[in-house]
Amino acid sequence: MISGSASHRRSCGDLPRTQSLAGKLAFRKKDHVMMHTIVRQVSLALIAMSAGIAPASAHHVMGGATPATFAQGLLSGLGHPVIGLDHLTFVLAVGLAVGASGLNLLMPAIFVGASAVGVALHVHGVTLPAAEIGVAGSVLIAGAMLARGAAFGSVVWTTLFLFAGLFHGYTFGESIFGAEATPLAAYLLGLIVIQTLLATATALIVRRQGTSRIAPTPRLIGAAICGVGIAVLASHTLPTA
Repeated sequence: MISGSASHRRSCGDLPRTQSLAGKLAFRKKDHVMMHTIVRQVSLALIAMSAGIAPASAHHVMGGATPATFAQGLLSGLGHPVIGLDHLTFVLAVGLAVGASGLNLLMPAIFVGASAVGVALHVHGVTLPAAEIGVAGSVLIAGAMLARGAAFGSVVWTTLFLFAGLFHGYTFGESIFGAEATPLAAYLLGLIVIQTLLATATALIVRRQGTSRIAPTPRLIGAAICGVGIAVLASHTLPTA
């Protein structure tokens, strides 16, 4: 009789823990479904937007006018990487790569620094052949690497970030070419700030979610980024009607 009572107490004591565990599992499942829904929506949005992509050099915040003041230069620098889907997708790819691959959070600085060098090359009249093709190619390669899901080392990503930064920065330089020193400095400041914030924030979000919980997420978004790269590349290589 005593034994039966003890067994009953143990089973009653285990019930709250069982319910708590079931609740946690249900919450994780709901969170997992929500994450996949968001990823699917982001991926579809990227693919849909890629159909109307404009050339990389055509993204001008100031409507084609060269920034003439500090404020105009800063706004142009902040906006340029955001309004250009090819640029935006690569910056997001940088953050995804850093977050999912466990790379150093300072890695985005490699791409950002290289893009500043690319701007300087354009401003000083140095020619970088096929820059727009290079931008499209970098988006395609980054997307393919993420979609594959393989563990690429920091050397591989660093190399991609360096070369991609030069090409993206060179096309950025088109909208500031011929500007005075003040708006040029403000433009570079805007570029550095917005790209660093976007890439780092993306990396932190991925890490906060946990690699094991969102394992398919970078691959799915990587596939969408790859699609954007293909669309951009096609827009530069295929003849228009």
